[in-house]
Amino acid sequence: MQLRNRQWKIAGRPAGRDVTEADFARDEVPARAPEEGEVLVRVDLLAFEPAMKGWMENIGGYVARTEIGDVMRGSGVGTVVESRAPGFVPGMQVTGPMGWQDYATVAAGELRPVSNPERPSDDLGVLGIVGLTAYCGFKAIGQPFPGDTVMITGAAGAVGSIVGQIARIGGCRVIGVAGGPDKCRMLVDDYGLDAAIDYRADDFAAQVAAQAPNGIDVVWDNVGGTILNTLLGNLAMNARVVICGGISRSKTGGMPVGPENYFNLVFKRATMRGFILNDHEAMFDEARRRMSQWLADGRLVAREDIQHGFDNAPRTLMRLFSGANTGKQLLRFEEDR
Repeated sequence: MQLRNRQWKIAGRPAGRDVTEADFARDEVPARAPEEGEVLVRVDLLAFEPAMKGWMENIGGYVARTEIGDVMRGSGVGTVVESRAPGFVPGMQVTGPMGWQDYATVAAGELRPVSNPERPSDDLGVLGIVGLTAYCGFKAIGQPFPGDTVMITGAAGAVGSIVGQIARIGGCRVIGVAGGPDKCRMLVDDYGLDAAIDYRADDFAAQVAAQAPNGIDVVWDNVGGTILNTLLGNLAMNARVVICGGISRSKTGGMPVGPENYFNLVFKRATMRGFILNDHEAMFDEARRRMSQWLADGRLVAREDIQHGFDNAPRTLMRLFSGANTGKQLLRFEEDR
C-alpha cells in the first residue's frame, strides 16, 4: 500500500511582518520510496526554531535558498519505515532533516540514531541544535570564567535557558532577561539563575545596572534591538558579547537595527561576535557528552513545549514570535496516519 504523505509547503515570504498561516500551503503526495543509500522515515516529532522565518525570507545566506513551493524545512525525530542503507533498519528511531511532512526520504548520511530512545526529543533540543548552539557558542565565543557576570536575553527560550544553566554550572553569576513575571520566576526557580529581569518593566535599564554594578562580562543576545543596546551600555572591561539571534527583527524585516551604544566596545576593550553553529562541528561530540552527563546528574533541566497534530504546524511556528512558548518548541504528529 502506498503511503500518503501530507506536507506543508512555503507559500509566502514573511519579511517585515509576523508569520501567518497563509505563508504555508497544505499538500498531499505519495511518499517516495528510498533509493540506494536512502532511508524512508515516518516523522514523529518536529522541532521549531526562530531561524525558520529567516529561511523563508532567505536572509543571511548561510543556508541554501528556499523557494515558494518547497516543503518547509525542519529537524525531526522519526521511525525508519524502509531502508536501503546499511546500519538503518525498520523500527529504528533516528533524527535528522525531516521537513514538515508525514514521511521523509533522507540520505543516510544526514541521519543518526537518537541518543536516548527513552527521550528521543532530547535530540531536537538539549542534545540537538539548541544545546549545541548554547554550548559551542558560549564556550567558544563567550569564553566564560568562574565568577563572571553573564546576562542572557531571551533567557526563557530554548537556547537561552540552556546557556543560563551552562553558565551556572561553570560558576558564573547569571541574570536572565525575559518577558513577564512568570518567565522570570521560572528562570530562578526552575533553572537556578541568580536573578531575572523583565524587559517589559519601565525601569529595565535601572535593573540591568543594579544587577551588574561592575558591568557585564558576557552578554548572550538572542534578541537584538533596544534590549541589546541597553546591555552594551553596561559592559565590564574586556567583555565578550555573543550574537546568537535577533528575534526583534521578526516584525521589521531585513537586519536588526544597529545599536547606538556600540562604541562602548571600544571604551571597554570588549568584543562582539556572531557565530554560525556549523563552524564549531569539532565541538559537537564534547558538547553532547558533557550535556548528557549534566542531564543524568540533574544539573541541567531541558524544558519542552509540545504541541500536537500535523495541521498545527504553522501555528506552532507562530508561537515562537508571540512569546507563547517556554523551552524547546516541538510538535508531535498524530498516531493514526
